[in-house]
Amino acid sequence: MKPLAERMRPVTLDGYIGQQHLVGEGAVLRRMIESGKISSFILWGPPGVGKTTLAQIIAHTLETPFYTLSAVTSGVKDVREVIDRAKGGRFFDSKSPILFIDEIHRFSKSQQDSLLGAVEQGTVTLIGATTENPSFEVIRPLLSRCAVYVLKSLGKDDLLNLLDRAIHEDVELSKKQISVEQTDALLRFSGGDARKLLNILELVTDTGRDDLPVVITDDLVTERLQQNPLAYDKGGEMHYDIISAFIKSIRGSDPDAAVYWLARMIEGGEEPEFIARRLVILASEDIGLANPNALLLANAAFDTVHKIGWPEARIPLAEAAIYLATSPKSNSAYMAIGEALSFVKQTGNQPVPLHLRNAPTELMEQLGYAKGYKYAHDYEGHFVEQQFLPDGVNHRFWHAQPNVAEQKLAERMKQLWGERFKD
Repeated sequence: MKPLAERMRPVTLDGYIGQQHLVGEGAVLRRMIESGKISSFILWGPPGVGKTTLAQIIAHTLETPFYTLSAVTSGVKDVREVIDRAKGGRFFDSKSPILFIDEIHRFSKSQQDSLLGAVEQGTVTLIGATTENPSFEVIRPLLSRCAVYVLKSLGKDDLLNLLDRAIHEDVELSKKQISVEQTDALLRFSGGDARKLLNILELVTDTGRDDLPVVITDDLVTERLQQNPLAYDKGGEMHYDIISAFIKSIRGSDPDAAVYWLARMIEGGEEPEFIARRLVILASEDIGLANPNALLLANAAFDTVHKIGWPEARIPLAEAAIYLATSPKSNSAYMAIGEALSFVKQTGNQPVPLHLRNAPTELMEQLGYAKGYKYAHDYEGHFVEQQFLPDGVNHRFWHAQPNVAEQKLAERMKQLWGERFKD
């Protein structure tokens, strides 16, 4: 018998739960489906939020041939065979077959290159699914031919809706006497992942007999998962929990915990580039100006890992993880850009002051462009006080944090700008 998650997979948009920003009334994908015209796109989001289901619904609704490939098991030969079959199955003005590629971020450059012509010529309509940022993992020529739609983790209401449907509508669960007294543990362990929720539900309701009542409580869910901790992790979703523990351990300056979670990922078969990329992000977000060398070392580790792969990649990853864990921490750059982005959204497109503008034409010069600009290198200390923010804006975005490196930068700013940088 199929697992519960497969039995509950909807075949129409009316049965699809979540992602209303994409499939709700008037949303982009619903309009596309209703028009009957689908262009190539990539679905980016965490596991268990409906990427594969959405692709299948589109193919079912449009009654279009649907081919699927997994980037884990398919090579260039498989891609070309599917494209040839798609070409052979098309008649005159019939709709392009849909080629769904799960985990497209795992496709190599040559595999992605083999798709380009077919996508560009309309031989197939590509729908890719990825848990990774496509701008890192998908080659630029292919990415330029695909829209990217972001799917979100399911919210509490979506998960409770799915839970109720499963209990009352599933052909097997509806035979059982199931009542739900508590849902906190179900929601906590599922973490916004529909597949994980259904896997947990299937585990806790599996009594072996339909005539035995099942009362779902937080204690029951926790007990069953402790007895079989991998039962709700069939799709490998646990790696998101482990990478979270890894990052938080480094952020919390615990090198022992960092190498422990690193070892867990290595033993679990995680891709070294996935780990290295997270270290680069962490070096900027959590260490930043407190130790600028952290970003250099993390980036060097990423390059090294990319060149050598497993098993040797464990060494530069361990070196980088320990170095980052033992480094002083600061998120001042992360906070500064966040505050600046928020300010820009609130205040809109403020005009650039005239003296900061270029004046490549005579007309621009006559209009006052660049007039009054002071070239810093012409002044003592390579600094001269002048206005750089838009007119009327006198906002501080960057605030130095109490570490040795940033306090030196803060002192320099106070010497140059005086009162403006006195917190």
